[in-house]
Amino acid sequence: MAYVIKDACISCGACEPECPVNAISAGDSIYVIEAASCIDCGACANVCPVDAPQPE
Repeated sequence: MAYVIKDACISCGACEPECPVNAISAGDSIYVIEAASCIDCGACANVCPVDAPQPE
């Protein structure tokens, strides 16, 4: 199950460098996770100040 970034995202960028498979990128208004690349490790969720990354 991949993680997704919810609307609570404040686009701080803390999650992007934490992803070991580079599945996170800046979207139009919030960061996005490429579901096919996500390995469900939760590293992004561990550093997010607003708990935006959640299991899908």
